[in-house]
Amino acid sequence: MNILIDLGNQLIAEAIYQFLITDGADRVMKSPAHDFLPEVVLVDVMTAKQSLLTPYPNAKILVIDSGEGTEKLLSILLSHDIQGVLSTQMGLHLLKKALTAVSKGQIWIDSDPLKAELEDGGVLSKKGTIKGITGRHQEVIEYICEGLSNKEIAQRLGLSVYTVKAHLNRIFRKLRVNNRSQLMALAFDRSSTRPA
Repeated sequence: MNILIDLGNQLIAEAIYQFLITDGADRVMKSPAHDFLPEVVLVDVMTAKQSLLTPYPNAKILVIDSGEGTEKLLSILLSHDIQGVLSTQMGLHLLKKALTAVSKGQIWIDSDPLKAELEDGGVLSKKGTIKGITGRHQEVIEYICEGLSNKEIAQRLGLSVYTVKAHLNRIFRKLRVNNRSQLMALAFDRSSTRPA
């Protein structure tokens, strides 16, 4: 399995790299390379918000919880196509299981506060699957966070305004929010994503 480690904390990145190499991982990189197509990418909140891995659309994304808090993890998970969250408290023996599970399309969440928040909000089932957040819903959420109107979203996605409104109503119900402001607050921390 090809694994890319793209973390802001170089100490954690190096520790994970050394563990995976010692454990016999096929190919592990600590920085992006043009000829390297990862199957799984390990990021933290900082690197996920900076790049969000557009060069690797087919890669499965695991976010390492480096102590940013449940709210930031939840916003990253809900607004982007993230397959898992790993706690830095997790033992290294579980890292390999998490990588394998995510590479097979499963969701891995190793954060009890985040699991509880997702279950309470109706987003995560007791079986650990994310409910109702389709790829199209994620696109609509991203455009809402960019401040686009329903008409602008419809034009970008090639949909009718009515269809965008229907998607938005489903998103509101699934995430238990009442308006765009609440959705944006849930989706991301605006101050950390705005350019300086």
